[in-house]
Amino acid sequence: MATARKGRELFTILETSADTESTAACDSQDSPLNLSADVKWFEIPYRKPDSDEEDELREEEEEEDGGGGEGENGFTSTAAAAAAETADAASFIAGGGCNIILVTGSNGLKHDEEEYAEDCYYSTSTNCSDTTSNDSDIDFSDLEEEEERRSFFSFEDDLDEDCTSPDFWGEPDQVISIEPFSAVSGPQHSLGDDADTRDYFRILFPDSLFEHMVEQTNNYALYRQRRSGKSDPHWHPTDVREMKAYVGLNILMGINQLPDTGMYWASDIFIGNAGFKKTMTARRFEKLTQYLQLCDRESEPVRGERGYDGLFKIRPLLDVVENTMWDAYVPNRCLTIDKCAIVTKGRFSPTQYMSSKPLRKGLTVWMLCDSRSGYCHRAKIYVGRPSEDEAAACLGYRVVTSLVRGLEGQYHHLFMDSFFTSVPLLQRLLRDGQYACGPTQPGRKGYPEVLRPRNVGKLSQGEFYQCQRGNLVATVTRDAKVVSCLSTNSAPGIVGISPGRQQHEADRDGENDSIDSSGLSFGVPRPLPLLLYQENMRGVDLCDQLRECYQVGRPCKKWWRYFLWFYVNLCIVNAYIILRESRGGAPPAGFNGKQFTQRHFRVRLAQQLIGDYQGARGMERAARKRHADSPIEYGHRLERMSERSRRCRNCTNKGLRHESVFGCKICNVHLCRGGCFSEFHK
Repeated sequence: MATARKGRELFTILETSADTESTAACDSQDSPLNLSADVKWFEIPYRKPDSDEEDELREEEEEEDGGGGEGENGFTSTAAAAAAETADAASFIAGGGCNIILVTGSNGLKHDEEEYAEDCYYSTSTNCSDTTSNDSDIDFSDLEEEEERRSFFSFEDDLDEDCTSPDFWGEPDQVISIEPFSAVSGPQHSLGDDADTRDYFRILFPDSLFEHMVEQTNNYALYRQRRSGKSDPHWHPTDVREMKAYVGLNILMGINQLPDTGMYWASDIFIGNAGFKKTMTARRFEKLTQYLQLCDRESEPVRGERGYDGLFKIRPLLDVVENTMWDAYVPNRCLTIDKCAIVTKGRFSPTQYMSSKPLRKGLTVWMLCDSRSGYCHRAKIYVGRPSEDEAAACLGYRVVTSLVRGLEGQYHHLFMDSFFTSVPLLQRLLRDGQYACGPTQPGRKGYPEVLRPRNVGKLSQGEFYQCQRGNLVATVTRDAKVVSCLSTNSAPGIVGISPGRQQHEADRDGENDSIDSSGLSFGVPRPLPLLLYQENMRGVDLCDQLRECYQVGRPCKKWWRYFLWFYVNLCIVNAYIILRESRGGAPPAGFNGKQFTQRHFRVRLAQQLIGDYQGARGMERAARKRHADSPIEYGHRLERMSERSRRCRNCTNKGLRHESVFGCKICNVHLCRGGCFSEFHK
């Protein structure tokens, strides 16, 4: 059954039936799609329309039939009439520049040309995802930054091919060539089976960083005291053991979350944490937080000087962590590029306001993550609008090329959102041996004029147009809304249907025709680029889910602290992924639980970072307990403490109020001259 616009036939509805289901190729091992096994797919052979005379005869026959659009199986398709000013574009589409397909919930398809499968080449490979996709959950929302969007249009491509030429795009009947991915990928380390969580974390966050943090923290404390002209009586230099314990306490704060930091040291037995009290005092924790530093503040260049760096305060951390994250895990075949936001309360010029996002105000970080595991290979911090020297370069173009630097010629498949995807970028990636797929904005440079909304007209769900130039395929379709996308890893003319949620009850108004015998309802048919995008565009989301479950660090007014704890948290997530993939899901030695989750990993890591470290107050308590049997033998004796009387600690513990000038200097407490001394030390 064909539905034609006035004058020329635009598309053909390919009907499916149960008779052809047995001959479908979607369940075979030679499936050309990089999709899960539950996705039903079809190959649509490209066929040019007949001559004008045959079109007119066919149109007259349809008018004699009553003008009805129903086929034998009751399927209907309608196409909105094109505007008068877009007649040229419509004639191009009618001439074979695009395909439109509307299919139903059957997985069989009878081709008009049996040899089409041999003519179309698509390399087979293993799936990049093990999960089943559901109905449309694709978000193709635009980004909010107008100046970044304008940079797409002003970007001048340096390639030889002019993507704005009218002859650039052609008919979607060309054979695409996709090289197989054969590089070695996965975790790269030399740890044995006896390695624990601390060993995996050390791969990404080495001990040299802790030593650097200790050195710069001690220097910054002296720098602050010199500037103020006063010494801090509550500060003494820190060391590596104490810094590791400090980081471990911050990790535990993300698991046991309380509204205020001081509540962890509260005297209330239902609120206070005995482990925190044993590790260090609340005042010591506050002092470490106050003087924590990563750089030499005395040598920091000011804005306008030569060598100024907006990320100078965290540059030592970035130089180490970016290399360790890249070397610890060799990227797999499918990668995701997307942005994440960090909520901040401090003042930092690159802070962005995004009204349509859940986190409306925050710092932006571009991330390159594995589509399957969520491992973050690289992260690039947004530091504001580009300088005059970079004005000619597109922001999204520069972000993607910097994130994938070092992957040239390895035939990775990149999936990105509409903020990045453009014709010049996909041409550059294809030239470098990298395939890409993602939605785009139809008004960007190089996108086919005939596929823009004003020329395509109104689409029904499942209909799509395509244009092609080599491996580069442009598609416009209607899913939940009209979507335009570009891809270099998808053959044209392939459509698939993802299984939806299981239907337990029939609809109240009647039975649902889209329910098959297995009880699964099938959604709207989508072309291959959108299916691949939906299957693999979740790497950054997986990383964000693991990272946001347990935050590290506390809110503050210093912007660089957010990035410090962001990278510490990112190293924890990456270390957990490396451990999970290296051990095949098996927990480390000594774990008795059923399943080793991220929470167990974080608790175990924090315990190993803290170790047996005890601050001054903790050592006093340990000594008090250790020498309780014979306090005088170990130097504990009753002597005059001060001229001013203080409350007796032993009487206070019993709810009494007595004061004394005597006490124990080793325990640093005032005690009554009676039996309080011996009773307190027992």
